[in-house]
Amino acid sequence: MLTWYAAGAVFGVWNVFQSNGIDVRLIALGSLAPLLVDAGFGAQRYGHTLLAPVVALVVVMLATAGRGHRLLRRHLIGIPIGWFCGIALSGAFTHQHTFWWPALGTDFDHASLLPPLPWALAFEALGLLAVRWCWVRFGLADPARRRMLWRTGRVVSV
Repeated sequence: MLTWYAAGAVFGVWNVFQSNGIDVRLIALGSLAPLLVDAGFGAQRYGHTLLAPVVALVVVMLATAGRGHRLLRRHLIGIPIGWFCGIALSGAFTHQHTFWWPALGTDFDHASLLPPLPWALAFEALGLLAVRWCWVRFGLADPARRRMLWRTGRVVSV
């Protein structure tokens, strides 16, 4: 499910913001955060709540407050943005008690961390299509563009 989350988030964020200043590496990492946080539980829990990316956003904003931190903020903001994408791509919003935790109580819905295998394969296929789209859209066949992506996290559309 890695390509579904990571490439799906980059695809979505790029098509919404179309900004060369966003670090797509951190978007991809942030989109995996719900899975990483909840992996030990084996089900959707704290990482799939709306509260989790909001807290991450507040931490980034407070940690980068003041003059001289704008560039750092521009990079780090990708983590909570990616996290929001990750919970959207996981369908966490369909499980009210988990998504709105703790507003609707402290219990979680019994939502699996990953979908059933046929759905997981379909999502991964869509993720591979998003990888292909990114490869073509950002001209990543060019070694210089790939180096820029790995070094700075920035991409430029062709």
